[in-house]
Amino acid sequence: MNLAEFFDMGGYAFYVWMSYGIALLVLAVNLVLPMRQHKDLLRRIARRTRRQAKQA
Repeated sequence: MNLAEFFDMGGYAFYVWMSYGIALLVLAVNLVLPMRQHKDLLRRIARRTRRQAKQA
């Protein structure tokens, strides 16, 4: 088996590589979204803390 045959995957390359791509996309989204949500939550907490400090 040479490298071209490996990447062709017996004619199923499109489906195989698309499934790998979708899986990687889902993994990336599962990493990025929680990090963004965490960052947004920290900003909201900081904003609320500053607002409460000004009122007191």
